[in-house]
Amino acid sequence: MRYGISILPDQSWHDARPEWERAEEIGFDHAWVFDHLVWGGLPDARWFSSVPTMTALSMVTSTIKIGSFVVSPNFRHPVSFSREVETLLDIAGDRVLLGLGAGGTPDDGLQGAPAMTPRQKVDRFQEFTLLLDRLLTDDHVSADGEYYQARDMRLVGGSVRHRVPFILAGNGPRSIRFAVRHGDAWMTTGQKAETLDEWFDGVKRGCDHLDEALADEGRSPDGFDRYLNLDASPQFSLTSLATFDDMVGRAGELGFTDVIIHWPRDGDPFRGSERVLDALAERGFAPPV
Repeated sequence: MRYGISILPDQSWHDARPEWERAEEIGFDHAWVFDHLVWGGLPDARWFSSVPTMTALSMVTSTIKIGSFVVSPNFRHPVSFSREVETLLDIAGDRVLLGLGAGGTPDDGLQGAPAMTPRQKVDRFQEFTLLLDRLLTDDHVSADGEYYQARDMRLVGGSVRHRVPFILAGNGPRSIRFAVRHGDAWMTTGQKAETLDEWFDGVKRGCDHLDEALADEGRSPDGFDRYLNLDASPQFSLTSLATFDDMVGRAGELGFTDVIIHWPRDGDPFRGSERVLDALAERGFAPPV
């Protein structure tokens, strides 16, 4: 199992920097930055942009991988974003993990775009992902899609796609099949549920869909990583070490290779005590045998 942590970008870099540095010191394998203009979980909070934050994070760490959690088409175009990815790779090296998803509210309406159905959002996300893949792989890319166009976009110096894995987010069968066909890994938040058991039941259904899709595509489960956002559940993972161990254990039983938790905050969401994080740092991620 590999362990990741996300720190909400609702505080300035100068305040957040010590937490990011400590995340690497604790031994987290990857660190994740939310990618929004406004996040629905904290709609009245200050909010900072993900790519500059990831860039700064790469400059004050040396080993921890750095991920977007997750980039969506809500306010991005694959042509301009491809240049941001290329630049981030140049600065951070091969530590970048690119989480991509369909996106939600309120980001989807902040630029005045008309409302879209969930199906249309998935259609747009798939077109975004496929075009971004081309833009990071080929030179002189042109495209005429339903949602995006490109005109002779340049990628001088050769493909960078092989250096950045696409971790495709999705909870339903259609999005999971797309992740298998076009991604390097799958990321899920599970379905909304009232209890932890119900949530893990939904996560298991997603895993079953993934196994079926891998078999249908002739892809081996080995090497296709699975990321689970533990804190999308009704239970915050760092409520206690026992809670953390239980949730990680259940994720491992379902075949997840990676879990992501969140830095404890004084208020909701992710309300918790840093004392639990301190205890985890002192003990290590694996529970005592």
